[in-house]
Amino acid sequence: MVKLLSIFNKPTNIYSMKNLVKNLKPEIIEGLASKLRGELIKPTDSKYNETRKVYNGMINKHPGLFVMCVDVADVIAAVNFGRENNVLVAVRGGGHNGGGLGLCNDGLVIDLSGIKFVRVDTSNNTVRVGGGNLWGEVDHATHPFGLAVPAGIISTTGVGGLTLGGGVGHLSRKYGLTIDNLLEADMVLADGSFITVNKDQNTDLFWAIRGGGGNFGIVTSFKFQAHPVKNVIGGPTLWPIERTEEIMEWYHNFIHTAPDELNGFIATMIIPGPPFPDFLHGNQYCGIVWCFTGNQSEFDKLIKPAMDLNPVFAHVGEMPYPAIQTLFDGLLPPGLQWYWRADFFNELGPEIRANHLKFGSNIPTPLSQMHMYPISGAASRVAINNTPWAYRDAKYAGVIVGVDSDPKNADMITNWCKDYWEALHPYSSGGAYSNFMMDEGQERVKASYKGNYDRLAQIKNKYDPNNLFRVNQNIKPASK
Repeated sequence: MVKLLSIFNKPTNIYSMKNLVKNLKPEIIEGLASKLRGELIKPTDSKYNETRKVYNGMINKHPGLFVMCVDVADVIAAVNFGRENNVLVAVRGGGHNGGGLGLCNDGLVIDLSGIKFVRVDTSNNTVRVGGGNLWGEVDHATHPFGLAVPAGIISTTGVGGLTLGGGVGHLSRKYGLTIDNLLEADMVLADGSFITVNKDQNTDLFWAIRGGGGNFGIVTSFKFQAHPVKNVIGGPTLWPIERTEEIMEWYHNFIHTAPDELNGFIATMIIPGPPFPDFLHGNQYCGIVWCFTGNQSEFDKLIKPAMDLNPVFAHVGEMPYPAIQTLFDGLLPPGLQWYWRADFFNELGPEIRANHLKFGSNIPTPLSQMHMYPISGAASRVAINNTPWAYRDAKYAGVIVGVDSDPKNADMITNWCKDYWEALHPYSSGGAYSNFMMDEGQERVKASYKGNYDRLAQIKNKYDPNNLFRVNQNIKPASK
């Protein structure tokens, strides 16, 4: 096997060239298979077309090979195979990435979905999670202990992708981003070595993975700080789309001075159907989705100003934390067509509000929508250079998504999304939350890390100088 690999291990720079998996000799593929406990899936296999599906149905990539990892040894074998054979490598966790960056054409996909475990330690309220877990699995395991890890708003999102990009969600104002609660990670690096990173070990790499994405290696397990969250009070309040400017102005003045226990993201949307009442179906609204970690009497006092604005619908009540995390799962199942655009914003001035009214009044399909997530409270009290996540001083992480079940509508939802974004972008902070981005080019990546980019590029050069891990929001090695 060593002899066979050696002919493909010439001193080449994989940053600038790649081999197609289909061009590798069969015995090379067979050699990889012999090192795995997990399954190897090729284009000729019956499982191939199902395996290459991801959350975004608009993505139609054709990898040359899938390694379905079940343990760290499988990950090491796959990484070594990709590096030694100059094969393009993609890493897939939950498969939620909007741009389909967990897949690559003609290359190797290292799939982590078989590396799943959740272990809760109640002695210190920490949680150890596998690199292939979904957030719903984490919530299920932590909830009986009255604990939760701050994450996103959809339970089918992968732990790995959301965490490495930052992690904005319902608990951000109270407990910070997901990366603010990451204590440790186990990783396989580009050279095939296995290391642990935390505040005391490999501290440069620990800094880099808290927002720098999958650029620096493959995380096979995460250790999080969990917090006492059993039930929350949450749900939506809706106003007619014509009141968007008024509601957004009120919201901006309200949310950033509210107690940290209260979170609420604001949106423009269409109500597509059940479980909402019939009179809402097909109509366009400006809405706020609330999440509060305190008690009912406190919430009633806090929410009164919103109720005084006479929403046409308010369905806010106490529920288990996993319930609010699954609130949108039924409306947004895997396989829909998605197109994303995003920016950070410092304010919601008149021009911004006017554009939200304009485009929110012309949403093309029932599932297309815009969200603005507040970056305040605990999430804003972390210094800009303490993690790569450089927009702690922004007020909002905004995202526009065109969504539909029919591929025939792909152009329509894409064009609406782009037009909406282009109208708002001149008023933005210049960068975007990387988990909300498509494959948009190097300048957008740099803008999203601001002054932290150069430090990330230096760390990338140290741990992955040939850019093996480049199918992502890529940070190029400093020397390249």
